[in-house]
Amino acid sequence: MLHPGAIDALELFGAHALSIFRAGVKACGAMNTGSHSALLVDYGGVLTSDIWQSFASFCEERNLDPAAAKRLFREDPDALSELRRLETGDSDPIEFEKRFGQLLGTDPEGLVEGLFAGLRPAAEMIEAVRRVRASGVPTALVSNSWVMDHYTDEVRALFDEVIVSGEVGLHKPQPEIYELAAARLEVRPGSCVFVDDLRENCTGAEAVGMVAVLHRDPGETIKRLSELLGVNLG
Repeated sequence: MLHPGAIDALELFGAHALSIFRAGVKACGAMNTGSHSALLVDYGGVLTSDIWQSFASFCEERNLDPAAAKRLFREDPDALSELRRLETGDSDPIEFEKRFGQLLGTDPEGLVEGLFAGLRPAAEMIEAVRRVRASGVPTALVSNSWVMDHYTDEVRALFDEVIVSGEVGLHKPQPEIYELAAARLEVRPGSCVFVDDLRENCTGAEAVGMVAVLHRDPGETIKRLSELLGVNLG
């Protein structure tokens, strides 16, 4: 059963995205006169609030060190291996919860939904993606998946292409997933701007010739996208 907070987060995100979609795709901002001509965007932590904060809140609810989950993913090879198997569809969420719960020292039931329960939609970034696409710049969502519930029809409708790790059997920062995104948009990797909140994923994009924007603050990211894509997002 979904954690109540996760239900609220997903419903809120879906409602906001739906309102944007229903507004229609119409021309806005300046014509694309920037140095790059396509936009690739991560999901969690870019189109939503901070993932690590959501993880910390979950750990606090379970009476764990708030940094416990983040530390496992950053420092424990076994935890990262379990995550990669989940992201590429080689493991299912129930199996992941059992194994990661053991590593984290907590009950596996509801673990995945609990970790994501604190996420909220990042309205500024969602609107920026909509405006970029409306200006004629092709857009793609490139996301490492845990569960597919997040990728609603409304979310997918914001993009020209959607590349989700569990659907394609690849994960960031593997070079093939960035190349696949560019191919689906029918652009060169070197013409793409990629936005992610994880430095290693940005490094992976840069390795195939993309310009990466490490997302920390919506205002700064949006300003950088305006410069690179030549679209008025102010």
